[in-house]
Amino acid sequence: MPGIWRYRHTFNLAADTPLISLGEGNTPLLWDRIGDLEVAFKLEYLNPTGSFKDRGSSLLASFLRSRGVEAAVEDSSGNAGASFAAYAARAGIKARIYIPDSASGPKRAQIHAYGAEVARIMGPRSNATEAVKRAAEAGMAYASHAYLPFNIPGYATAAYELVEQLGEVPGSVILPVGQGGLLLGLARGFQAMHRAGLVDKIPRLVGVQARACAPLWAVAAYGAVGLGFVGEAATLAEGIRVRHPVRGDILLSTLAAMNGTLVAVDEEDILPGRDQLARRGFYVEPTSAVVWPVLTRMSEELTRPIVSILTGSGFKYQG
Repeated sequence: MPGIWRYRHTFNLAADTPLISLGEGNTPLLWDRIGDLEVAFKLEYLNPTGSFKDRGSSLLASFLRSRGVEAAVEDSSGNAGASFAAYAARAGIKARIYIPDSASGPKRAQIHAYGAEVARIMGPRSNATEAVKRAAEAGMAYASHAYLPFNIPGYATAAYELVEQLGEVPGSVILPVGQGGLLLGLARGFQAMHRAGLVDKIPRLVGVQARACAPLWAVAAYGAVGLGFVGEAATLAEGIRVRHPVRGDILLSTLAAMNGTLVAVDEEDILPGRDQLARRGFYVEPTSAVVWPVLTRMSEELTRPIVSILTGSGFKYQG
């Protein structure tokens, strides 16, 4: 089977679950040099809808199809909504996507193109979540990438691919973190391989948040009191603007168990990072570019080999 479905035995789906796929997974891993630092970039923005979310949406749509779901709602800052809209279309499921009114225009257009209904909600990202919950309480199936468990094993396939592509376990993996699903998926994948005796170590995971909305970083750095000064301010990294991550406690404990860490980056560093990545041929949205300051400022703290996950396409950003 192509892409992530090579790992179907890890998905915990019933044997008769239909396979809803657009060819997700098996994304390239390319090396580049940043000064004296060699970094392998995992190009998740080359998934079918332009983001890593497709790894999870494939499983989610497959599950919904197996249960006979004909219509579902989802909330998103853009990428998860576009991804679910595409896979819902593939599965013959009518989708309504709740997004904040500030969501990038190309993401809204992408959702429309797949035939999904777009519900634009005024205010911060969290308002879209509250709106979709009301729809779910009224009886709609809630295809949440944050609450439902199906995305995590889908994201874990990126860990399996990294070991195959590198020929070894990464020393450090740097990635953007909002809800933290991708980080939890990678942790699940590496831990499963370690328990099975397929690898002899587990990498250090470095999650990156935008300081404008960095609740996980605040708690990791200052304890529960840190939440007192966390806001939901506007940020160029709209894909990780999540004030209340659903699995926040699990994510923090997972990072602690894996000697991981969280970093917050300033707003003025995001676009320069995006531009530096583009100069190397990696055209990503600002959310993906939050990894750049970490690579340039923490190089001495990162265990080799270093992998950075580039999560979303630059074609999704308007600005």
